[in-house]
Amino acid sequence: MYKSEFDKYLKANKRFSSYMFYGQSTFLVEQYSYLVSKLIAKDEEIEKLYFEEYNFKYTKDRLLQSSLFSSNNVILVKIDKKIPKKELDILVEAANTNKDSTLILACMGDVDFKSMESSFSAKQNACAVRFFALMTNEALAFLQNEAKRLKIDYDESALNHLYFMHKQDISLSTNDLNKLLILNEKVTTKLVDLHCFGVGSVNFDDFLYDLIAFKDIGNDLALLLEEGLNEIFILNQISSFIQQLFMISSHARIFSVVNPIEVLGYNPPKHIWEKKSKLAINIKPKQFLGMLEYILNLELAIKTEKIDNINLYLQASLRKFIVLFR
Repeated sequence: MYKSEFDKYLKANKRFSSYMFYGQSTFLVEQYSYLVSKLIAKDEEIEKLYFEEYNFKYTKDRLLQSSLFSSNNVILVKIDKKIPKKELDILVEAANTNKDSTLILACMGDVDFKSMESSFSAKQNACAVRFFALMTNEALAFLQNEAKRLKIDYDESALNHLYFMHKQDISLSTNDLNKLLILNEKVTTKLVDLHCFGVGSVNFDDFLYDLIAFKDIGNDLALLLEEGLNEIFILNQISSFIQQLFMISSHARIFSVVNPIEVLGYNPPKHIWEKKSKLAINIKPKQFLGMLEYILNLELAIKTEKIDNINLYLQASLRKFIVLFR
């Protein structure tokens, strides 16, 4: 099932004997694993087995045993590789057999865990939840809810600024929110700038602006690649940025006044919105299609063709992009 369906079960206080969390968002996998374990049991009733600590026989035995001191016996297992189906079936069955036990499986990393879903059947009172990367408006809403939970007084623009400072990394943003809590002050953009530091030596948003403004991005792109950003990730961000600019441009031509919430679904920091709007309006409508086709074809080429050095190929292709659409 997906997050939206599982959230309904959470609200209805539906309890399963086994849970499997996996997908694109490591942050959500960890968050929901922690949330569910805390809803079921106290800290001392939760046993955590991380990665190499996992042992099939030990986990099975623990699931089949009941505690003398508590009615809750939660085993939280964090893995970065598949568990053989035969083992997994036995663990899920053990958790369902012993009504005091709960198995929570947090699947981390880029491994294809989908094949493990079949072990988590309704017959065994088990569920598998697949998470996708948070949309920007979802991530910002999460940050706001987290700030409210921590009873932090904040400006909405400050949380948006924090999120974009960390290249839309919700995990880093949440960690900084907990650090800001200690200051016991209202979280403003100024406070974020004073106490939080964005990752990387290159601002990714600035890179996107410079690319679409047809400026020299050679050094910044090289640094981004050196920092470990994946070529496909960079292209996906570029195509997403172009689509956003097109939506802003179209909205402005139809309604004159552009409302960021209607276009993006959230309120970005004021300086970011003004800069993005100005860039969008200066691009001719037909040019958007050409730019988007170029980036999508480049992504397809990198995924399907035999390219000796993808890194250099991307740099050369984006320099050509600037020349073509300038």
